[in-house]
Amino acid sequence: MSHSEKASVSPVEHPITDRVKEALAVTLRGVEELLPEGEWLRKLARSEATGVPLRIKLGLDPTAPDIHLGHTVVLNKLRQLQDLGHTVIFLIGDFTSLIGDPSGRNATRPPLTEEQVKANAETYYKQASLVLDPARTEIRYNSEWCDALGARGMIQLASRYTVARMMERNDFHDRFHGGNAISVHEFLYPLMQGYDSVALKSDLELGGTDQKFNLLMGRHLQAEYGQEAQCILTMPLLEGLDGVEKMSKSKNNYIGISEAPNSMFAKLMSISDVLMWKYFTLLSFRPMSEINQLKAECEAGRNPRDAKVMLAQEIVTRFHSATAAEEALQDFVNRSRGGIPDEMPEVSLAQPEGGEGLGIGALLKAAGLVASTGEANRLIEQNGVRVEGETVGDRGLKLKAGVYVVQVGKRKFARVTVTG
Repeated sequence: MSHSEKASVSPVEHPITDRVKEALAVTLRGVEELLPEGEWLRKLARSEATGVPLRIKLGLDPTAPDIHLGHTVVLNKLRQLQDLGHTVIFLIGDFTSLIGDPSGRNATRPPLTEEQVKANAETYYKQASLVLDPARTEIRYNSEWCDALGARGMIQLASRYTVARMMERNDFHDRFHGGNAISVHEFLYPLMQGYDSVALKSDLELGGTDQKFNLLMGRHLQAEYGQEAQCILTMPLLEGLDGVEKMSKSKNNYIGISEAPNSMFAKLMSISDVLMWKYFTLLSFRPMSEINQLKAECEAGRNPRDAKVMLAQEIVTRFHSATAAEEALQDFVNRSRGGIPDEMPEVSLAQPEGGEGLGIGALLKAAGLVASTGEANRLIEQNGVRVEGETVGDRGLKLKAGVYVVQVGKRKFARVTVTG
């Protein structure tokens, strides 16, 4: 039997019902690629006809414990597929983390310790459970079958793929031709990720666009082992608050899912009216028909701010509560009107000896509202600093002993007590 024959979906055809078509539409919402779409449609039809849920795999190497909204793009797709009745396999790559994923990198990534992997995995799944349905989520660790392979099994697995094919991968290709080192163990990473699909008999694997090579490896190895090949689905990367770079903590353009409700709400309100619709598609659980209607209303004259409020409230409700979302909205309205939020950081600072007062630039820096006195001076020149609701126009302002509400921009507040 050829690889293509082994990899194909069962030749028994099942009817493409309206429910199957709707399931395909849900699958395709916001995706970058679904390969091969025809095979996935037949899998959906078979599942509908037999009542047997499909097995959908997401592999994660828990390299960091905290996740932001950019990470939830794939989790949201998993939840949509769970709501169709399918089973999600939340695969913790505790074995592959010890190798280090070379995807998209121009240098070897240092592996994590077992303790780091375990701690990160526990935190990651706890946060992911805010999106996923735990009742339809199967948690697995790939050390379960990777450790059992042993040296003999690893050699046999390595025989299933060629070096020439491996070197077609962009990061390996670029590093080789750039004279950068590639360790032999890095070739094992895509092989082991692909073998996960064999061990789990997955029907569909999800990942980011940078994981396409690894996802296709799963299809190849399933065919090699005589299994029906999984389909693959890649999701686009979500731009951060700047609307340019992908959401990232290092770029400081992210929204953490464990952030305070007011901060989360205000950040969502700060995205552009154009980017808002991509956020709706990838982050909202509203039906696309409802989102398209809302977009049409905005194009016809409705204030886009209304739609943005709906999005912000939905996201804050998901990760906090409906009450927190309402309070965050009220806080945002108060700030927009120049109002003072009920809660803000409280800072106590001592003025210099002599009682002449604490300079506004030093105060802003010490209170954590700016990174430097230079930034403070620029903001003052731009009328971006307020003390007790009054715009500061003098960089030489000094505040004597007392309690002051200090505001920088629209969202940064601190209640500062000057002592001495």
